[in-house]
Amino acid sequence: MTTGNPARTLAEELRGRPDTALAELLHARPDLLTPVPGDLTQLATRAGTRASVVRALERLDRFTQQTAQALAIAPDPCPYDVLAGLMGDEPDTAAALPHAVARLRTQALVWGDEQRLRLVRTARELLTPQASGSPTGLGPAAVEVATGMSPGRLQQVLANAGLPATHDPVSAVESLTALFCDPKRMADLLDQAPPEAVAVLGRLTWGPPHGTVSAQPPAYVRWLLDRGLLLPTAPGSVLLPREVALYLRDGRAHRSVAAVPPEPVAAGSYGARVVDATAAGQAAVAVETVEELLGLWATASPPVLRAGGLAVRELKRTATALDVTEPQAAFWVELAYGAGLLASDGETDERYAPTPAYDEWLALPADQRWAELAAAWLAATRTPGLVGGRDGKGRALSALGEGLDRGAAPEVRLAVLRLLAGLPEGTAATADSVAARLRWERPPRGGEPAEGEEDDPRTRLARWTLEEAELLGVTGRGALAAHGRALLPPPDAAAPADAPDAPDAADATDALPPRTRPRVGLPSDNQPAPPLATSAGAAPPGAPATPAEARAAALRAAGVLAPQLPPPVDHVLLQADLTAIAPGPLKRELAAVLGVLAEVESKGGATVYRFTQGSVRRALDAGRSPAELHDFLAAHSRTPVPQPLSYLIDDVARKHGRLRIGAAGAYLRCDDDALLAEILADRRSEELRLRHLAPTVLVSPTAPDVLLARLREMGYAPAAESPDGAVLVARAAAHRTPPRTPPAPVPDGPPAPDATLLAAAVRAVRAGDRAATAPLRAPQAPQEPQASETPRAPQALHAPGGLPRTPSAETLAVLQAAVLGNAAVWIGYVNADGAASQRVIAPVRVEGGYVTAYDHTADEVRTYPLHRITGAAELADEAT
Repeated sequence: MTTGNPARTLAEELRGRPDTALAELLHARPDLLTPVPGDLTQLATRAGTRASVVRALERLDRFTQQTAQALAIAPDPCPYDVLAGLMGDEPDTAAALPHAVARLRTQALVWGDEQRLRLVRTARELLTPQASGSPTGLGPAAVEVATGMSPGRLQQVLANAGLPATHDPVSAVESLTALFCDPKRMADLLDQAPPEAVAVLGRLTWGPPHGTVSAQPPAYVRWLLDRGLLLPTAPGSVLLPREVALYLRDGRAHRSVAAVPPEPVAAGSYGARVVDATAAGQAAVAVETVEELLGLWATASPPVLRAGGLAVRELKRTATALDVTEPQAAFWVELAYGAGLLASDGETDERYAPTPAYDEWLALPADQRWAELAAAWLAATRTPGLVGGRDGKGRALSALGEGLDRGAAPEVRLAVLRLLAGLPEGTAATADSVAARLRWERPPRGGEPAEGEEDDPRTRLARWTLEEAELLGVTGRGALAAHGRALLPPPDAAAPADAPDAPDAADATDALPPRTRPRVGLPSDNQPAPPLATSAGAAPPGAPATPAEARAAALRAAGVLAPQLPPPVDHVLLQADLTAIAPGPLKRELAAVLGVLAEVESKGGATVYRFTQGSVRRALDAGRSPAELHDFLAAHSRTPVPQPLSYLIDDVARKHGRLRIGAAGAYLRCDDDALLAEILADRRSEELRLRHLAPTVLVSPTAPDVLLARLREMGYAPAAESPDGAVLVARAAAHRTPPRTPPAPVPDGPPAPDATLLAAAVRAVRAGDRAATAPLRAPQAPQEPQASETPRAPQALHAPGGLPRTPSAETLAVLQAAVLGNAAVWIGYVNADGAASQRVIAPVRVEGGYVTAYDHTADEVRTYPLHRITGAAELADEAT
């Protein structure tokens, strides 16, 4: 067992690490930074807390986890050679083991030299639960199980095993353990075992190590119990001691060791041009689909459910309008929401509608519009794949509703794309092999799912990522496209280095006035921030990019995609069957007019529009004259305008507006008495309760819009008119929400710190550690100051690690002397909440009851009230 204070032992090792190693630790375990530890002892203590250790263990890859599990069942401390024996002698394992130990050491889960490797006590307790055995399948050691056995029973076990009797239970257990750890004597003992007993041991060897026995066990089980090869843990329960299992396993902690990550299995290989063209085409479709969705919701805004989210019927209606499946409709809706193009309007009758950002997005080129969608998708924690399922309380999960956030989603998406990027260009991977690789990189908490069980959450996220990447055009035929590759931030990029305006840690110090800069005597405080190791400053594979990295990557991806997208065309091909074919994406003005004049019949590389009486009437309602429609088609068609289309426009135009509907309830006006008589005689108009008001006017108690719609259903072509008799132009009002910000991602734990924060945190921890451990100047005998000397305050001796406490006058004198002598002092400080702390400061001025100083602990200039300073003391010369 570990002796002494493990946190203090770890603290001593952390104290000997360079600043780059501390930065690596804080980068790998960002939860240790909240708040910044006061010193290295506090950092070591926090690194050993249960919540932090659980999080650190869960973020290890499978082989590193297996290494930690082996250390948990190894003797403490454990020599490296013993650990290597537990992990096996395969070449891959031997090559990977040093890296796994180094990673555990970097994350402060292991410390000590190669002959005394120690696992953090909390990690040991987590990885060797007494009730269910270790993840290795091993049970507790014999000494832990045999503690409760009676001395007489222990002596009987020794006798049956051929061991000499001992004088106490402790030595008896030690003798039994020595037997189990001696391969030769164990081989001799098991040679005498009945075959059935050997079979029982074989079933328990690889776990679980627990079994049950009856009150009268068979002879072969009794043989095992009599020799301690099975030890009782409770009435009817037995356990295979760890030492026996290790002998049966030939000293291996695991049945199989995953030292090498599984490689993705190719699902197909295509030419790079084919993949890029396919993905680019889908990217264009993605932009058009989002535009169509928001154009639809601008005029027919769906309501927000009382509990939040989109109703199922509205999702179905949207899927039908977009000609996609409901899961795909949920993806497009959530994508627009995550990009900030869609939100609720916040009105009393709350509805979803496009935001003002949608109009700005529409003005961008197609490649940049796609890049914004792709960047929003990569960073979003909302998971459309959950729509239609249920949460932990059994409540249905709806699109745009609560409960869809999964903090691991951005990390999984990036990991999947980076995995695809590592394959040869044009190669697609199977979903199962991608999921297997991600399970190796981050093993699920409950282990591998059994056959028929639901996949773990990260596996489902990986499968959804592959589907969504294909829909969005990041991949083509399952292979990562060139613009999808450009969308990924560099795996070795540090966030602040990519941002041109990111401040360097040293620049913040150099910007201080000369009197507030760190003093020369404090180690490393007067030097620029040390360069961070690549593993500290770089984001690990699969880690989400910073906003600056994501922005730069999106611009790169847009530049790569732009040449792949077909240029917008300014013409269509009119057909004799009242259709028009757009041979590519239309220019915005042409698409807007054609979208009113015709109905979209099919989408794809070439969009097919169909002209109908209703669509032509819609264009006339929007204020277009028949002559304008003829001119528009003639100007934008590469083929002659077919005669049937001209006839259709003229025929609809002749009927359009002959009937005029205004507000009475509603009136119907027409110069053709015969047409009014025809309407009155039509049985379908009975519900409208029309009656003659004048020879050319009918009135109805129904609303004008109802009358207009009903007559159009009857086959007439009425037009609405204003009180002055002018035809009202019918244009659907485009609804917009007030300015809205995109939904903030819900992080999976604290965000990874950048290099600037890491450097500042390391400096603060170092300064706090110096404040806790620095030797102080001993008191000096008072001397008569010379005329040319500045009087110095009397000095007091204080125990390192405790708060200095000096009288107010002495405290003031020490601070004033530090200002004049350009020295650093150690103070005790109590904040407004009553929390006491110790700090190393370099005073700049003392006046008005406050001291202004550069605080080495916080790495900034601060002002402290004098009445909150408990005491002050100068640092010894060797510390300053």
